[in-house]
Amino acid sequence: MADRIDWIALAIFLFFFALVTVMGFFAARWKSGPVGAHLDQWGLGGRQFGTWITWFLLGGDFYTAYTVIAVPALVYAVGAYGFFALPYTIIVYPFVFAVMPLLWTTAHAHGYVTAADVVHGTYNSRGLEFAIAITGIVATMPYIALQLIGMGVVIKAMGLTGELPIVAAFIILALYTYSSGLRAPALIAFVKDIMIYIVVLVAVVVVPAKLGGYGAVFAAANEAFTVKGGDTGLILKPSQMLAYATLALGSALAAFMYPHTLTGIFASKSADTIRKNAVLLPAYTLLLGLIALLGYMAYAAHIKVSSPNDVVPVLFKVLFPSWFAGFAFSAIAIGALVPAAVMSIGAANLFTRNVWKSYIDPGISHAGEAAVAKIASLIVKLGALAFTLLLPTQYALDLQLLGGLWILQIFPALVFGLFTRWFRAEGLLLGWAAGILWGSWTAWSNGLKPLASISLGEGHYTFYVGLGALVLNVAVAAIGTVVLSRVSPDRRHSLTAPS
Repeated sequence: MADRIDWIALAIFLFFFALVTVMGFFAARWKSGPVGAHLDQWGLGGRQFGTWITWFLLGGDFYTAYTVIAVPALVYAVGAYGFFALPYTIIVYPFVFAVMPLLWTTAHAHGYVTAADVVHGTYNSRGLEFAIAITGIVATMPYIALQLIGMGVVIKAMGLTGELPIVAAFIILALYTYSSGLRAPALIAFVKDIMIYIVVLVAVVVVPAKLGGYGAVFAAANEAFTVKGGDTGLILKPSQMLAYATLALGSALAAFMYPHTLTGIFASKSADTIRKNAVLLPAYTLLLGLIALLGYMAYAAHIKVSSPNDVVPVLFKVLFPSWFAGFAFSAIAIGALVPAAVMSIGAANLFTRNVWKSYIDPGISHAGEAAVAKIASLIVKLGALAFTLLLPTQYALDLQLLGGLWILQIFPALVFGLFTRWFRAEGLLLGWAAGILWGSWTAWSNGLKPLASISLGEGHYTFYVGLGALVLNVAVAAIGTVVLSRVSPDRRHSLTAPS
């Protein structure tokens, strides 16, 4: 193994990994308020993050290590279709601007920590609250596992083999997250995002210069896709338009339903902070577009890989000196630590507030909540690590695709309740169940693919399963509300914080 290790790249990698580890433990003393005294302090950083901290934190947990690995991999594999991530990250920010300040205001006024808190406060339904909480926890687990997979790809590129490096990295992550809570990834996100920007901006200038310019890059990619045939290419085929559009829209609606992105929202210090971030965060979309182009550059560099996930690491190994490759690999690995930490914290908050407090210990103290959340975050990380070590990579990817479908089904209960009280909790719960069951069954029947097809007359239409499940969800919720309102017109909604 020693003969294959790139020692220069590994040394650079270890230096930056050690830097963020020290920052992670230091974060417990960053900002005011004792971390272990209150769940607001451990799980939401004291609700005191301003515009720039929130910008780095949301960027850090929205644009993950797996994004840097998977988006170019998809573009490398299928071409233009892989760029669906760009319109969806454009669509999502007007939604954030319009909806998330209202959600923050509701949460801040009543002391809510999670989406399930908000739903329970709106509808006073423990069943609906539990459904939202379990959906968030289950959908997050494989997402964390994918961060480990992204980290594993760059560790392998440096010549290290076996599972020990990933296990060691996650133990360190678990320890400083346990110690510092949300403050750790918020502080580390500064380093991670700056490093990613440097890596990508250097790559999009240097790589084309070495390969003969962007004309040569696109020509090489077009030639490769022509040979592949099928639905690959530099331009979308007409048959891909609906699938592309629904996948982008569905992904946009789901993006800020995840516990980790909502944790960043709840941790902001004001509604105005969120509005400013909705304006500033599209800068990451520009970065994402540049990252996606790395998939085309791989063809011009004549890179052939057994798995598309290896495209970016191999590209950096081939075209850059070892020291810069090590810098790039450390940026990607740190890009796994930040979202993995926030994801585990978001899932732990849900378990603590909406499972443990609601059903096991309703009288738990604030410090007790923080203690339970710390332990829950460790268990979530261990579960994600088990995904990575015990299951083939494809299972984690498939489950993450289902996770996006599942998390989208909390949209009506969480978002509609901010604007109208017309829907009944029972109807929303029926809609949630219908969306989850139909979406899961449809995806499973199609080999866990995110797309499904229907035939209407002579037309054949392919669409995103998650968005189709959401449409069914809303329809069932509406019909259920109408029927239940006629059968039992007495409706009671509580607007107080959960006890």
